[in-house]
Amino acid sequence: MANSSPVRVAGVQMKIDFMDAAANLQRMASRLAEAADHGARLAIFPECAVAGYCFESREEALNCAQSIPGPAVAAMTEACRAAKSCAVFGLLERDNDRLFNTCVLVGPEGLIGRYRKAHLPSLGVDRFTTPGDTPFEVHEAAGLRIGLNICYDYSFPEAARILMLAGADLVALPTNWPEGSRKGARYLISARAHENHFYYFAVNRVGEERGVGFIGQSQCAEPTGDLLAHADHTEEAILYADIDPAFARQKHLVKIPGKHEVHRIHDRRPDLYGGLTDD
Repeated sequence: MANSSPVRVAGVQMKIDFMDAAANLQRMASRLAEAADHGARLAIFPECAVAGYCFESREEALNCAQSIPGPAVAAMTEACRAAKSCAVFGLLERDNDRLFNTCVLVGPEGLIGRYRKAHLPSLGVDRFTTPGDTPFEVHEAAGLRIGLNICYDYSFPEAARILMLAGADLVALPTNWPEGSRKGARYLISARAHENHFYYFAVNRVGEERGVGFIGQSQCAEPTGDLLAHADHTEEAILYADIDPAFARQKHLVKIPGKHEVHRIHDRRPDLYGGLTDD
């Protein structure tokens, strides 16, 4: 049963050492512990936080990919157990000969959920990964119903909407936003939160990798679309947001009874949306 009281969630905007899983996992465990000391029951880390992003070939990326469960999940499970909290983080997943850009939700007892990136830009490792085949699912952890997206998914409102319909209180969006993503970061996080009346927490990295700079701008928007937290810079930081699941679940918004009411689920018109699924 999900908690009905506010839950503190942390977004860890951090540097990532390219192709150095051990260093990255050690840093993630340290940040997880710090976030837990500040009351966070869930910490969200960037996309591809374990291995990095700017790979130049499929073979190079496969050498840094892991199975799930695997070493990274095991290491972060132990970190979650020590911190008594949960974590969402990105990694490259190897499934036989397939390569996925994946994020996982883990807790003190191990793997809770996995999501493989569905929408792939022609950029970085996504030039070589397989399009995700996992459904958009909601997972219960840390007293919340949590949905998972990754980076470019935020440009596709259907990915967030289906998680809203599945009951998400919060969508975690690990990202690797480079230069050129500032307008999306500025407008779309609040839009996704507002149109679905849930919390949307995007967590980006900072620093540079193979000549590509990352812009930070990690942020959490509440169901109104207003920002609860925003790292409006390119430095490492931990953001905190108190997530109220009861607020996210109240889709029927009454301003003036009978005169000004909005219902984010009942007011939809799926009978008119068939074109969305045309190939």
